Amino acid sequence: MDAKNGFEMLIDTARAEPVVIEKHGRAVLGVEEYERLVRSAEKQTALKGKRA
Repeated sequence: MDAKNGFEMLIDTARAEPVVIEKHGRAVLGVEEYERLVRSAEKQTALKGKRA
């Protein structure tokens, strides 16, 4: 799916099932990986706050 022309459909699909973002046929970042990275960053921020 071309995200530029079908953004609403892309959002709906991402809410219902795993989605992988590709550029020129290569995976860039999947939603699950993005969420894992966000959780990891949040944990790091929390740890830094406890040390201060």
